Amino acid sequence: MYRQGRPGQDHKSALEKRARARYILLAMSSYIGTDRAIILARGLGTRMQKRVEGLPLDDETAKLADEGAKGMIPVGRPFLDHALQAMLDGGVHQFCLIVPPEASSIRNYYKAVRRSLTAATISFAVQAEPLGTADAVAAGRQWAGDRPFMVFNSDNYYTPETVRALAAAEPPASIAFEREAMIEKSNIAPERIRRFAVLDVDKAGYVRRIIEKPQDPDAYARGGKLFLSMNCWLFTSEIFQACASIAAHPIRKEYELPAAVQHSIDKMHLRYRAVSLAEGVLDLTGRADIEPVRRMLANHQVRFPAPDLW
Repeated sequence: MYRQGRPGQDHKSALEKRARARYILLAMSSYIGTDRAIILARGLGTRMQKRVEGLPLDDETAKLADEGAKGMIPVGRPFLDHALQAMLDGGVHQFCLIVPPEASSIRNYYKAVRRSLTAATISFAVQAEPLGTADAVAAGRQWAGDRPFMVFNSDNYYTPETVRALAAAEPPASIAFEREAMIEKSNIAPERIRRFAVLDVDKAGYVRRIIEKPQDPDAYARGGKLFLSMNCWLFTSEIFQACASIAAHPIRKEYELPAAVQHSIDKMHLRYRAVSLAEGVLDLTGRADIEPVRRMLANHQVRFPAPDLW
């Protein structure tokens, strides 16, 4: 039976309900997900710089390839525009691009982009020298603060579904790409995919190890599926301690993100949820990747404005 309350009681009750709802959302914030991503755009692009015999490129593309500016390779719009649009569609609203200290085509372009970008913010963090992916992530420490964030490569296109699944996971986490889906849905040749790093995932669904170029990849299959790592991570601020704790690779002389992740598992006892996903990734590592990527993104629309300098 309906009862009349005192004047203003319903209004007060509604305010209390909204206050309780806000409190619950704040209390659950670690489970709601993140809308923040670091984009690794500092690399020298040495594999893109390598000429491929019998593979002609137009003058603009050749110039950018010679610079190693993979994110700026034209795919209608710069390749990284397509990747950022997919991330926007996956729920990212705050970007931090890791860039070199000097002026570069990618830094100049995205400074212009952010002036007209209303759906998201773009910040920059400087990696002084190209000392590897762990060093690049460490460059974003001030931007990241104490809040979770995702990490993506600037020369990879991840689908909105991939971004959404990672953003919604409880950190720390990684996307565990199913190998057969990667072969079917990417531009990457199967023999090349078979040399990718694999994730050793335990029965509870957590990453035990990252194995680079395993001799017998199928030995790490779980439930009939083999999971690949494509440098697609959701981190807490603890990753910065791990990045500062590892040694450089003995041959490449770089501080590598898989080594930092493994250190955080073995020494810091972090547990990374492996988010299994049957999605592909488009890869723009070298010149031979350009035309296949252009074909696969031919119908993809970038909806934020291109700056005048493009």
